[in-house]
Amino acid sequence: MKLRLMTVIFCLGVFSNSFEQTFETNTTAEQDQALPDKIQLIEISTPNNKLTASNYTEKQSVKSVDDEKNQTVQTNQYVRPSKKERFNAYVKNTIGIPAFTRGVVGAGFSTITNSPEEWERNGSGFGKRFASNMGSNAIKQTVIFGLDETLKLDSKYYKSKKKDIGSRFKNAFLSTFTARNTEGKRVIGIPRIAGTYTSTIISRETWYPDRYNYKDGLKSGTISLGVSTLFNFIKEFF
Repeated sequence: MKLRLMTVIFCLGVFSNSFEQTFETNTTAEQDQALPDKIQLIEISTPNNKLTASNYTEKQSVKSVDDEKNQTVQTNQYVRPSKKERFNAYVKNTIGIPAFTRGVVGAGFSTITNSPEEWERNGSGFGKRFASNMGSNAIKQTVIFGLDETLKLDSKYYKSKKKDIGSRFKNAFLSTFTARNTEGKRVIGIPRIAGTYTSTIISRETWYPDRYNYKDGLKSGTISLGVSTLFNFIKEFF
């Protein structure tokens, strides 16, 4: 009985060991068979010039730089002010605080230098000079606004997009004699030039003392453009 039992146990052990070896062999064969399929799948999913990690990082970096450049171009792109904004700017430049300040400063300087002499160096003379400055400025701004609207130009001052000193000096100087078209490109600033000389000539030919004429207006207009350039430098750097 014991011999039979030992024989049965021995047979079961041999059978179990054989089964385990067979199972491991089949499993290994299945894994080996599946592996080429995975490798083949990877090879199919990647092109001939395989996208490595470094190539991917490089392409992402280039894409980021391109996106940044495009965003910068869109940010720096000129946008013409709306009709309402242009009109509000005209009103501000004509009777707003900046215009009032320029009128006071100019009248004070002219009173100190007593120019013109006929208006004397006193309170009454200061009032005449202040009124003259405001009237002349109203003519200038009206001509500029009218020509800007007619020619579809923009005579507003824009600070330089570049930060080097040379570019900023150039921008401040050119802005006195140029304007921007609807695309933002610089063109000859006819509105500002015409408005400046028109205002100085009319003032000299009308309410100034009789000894003044259009020649004095031309001279004063040239000086006024120079003063505008000086103010542009102040706007650009301060």
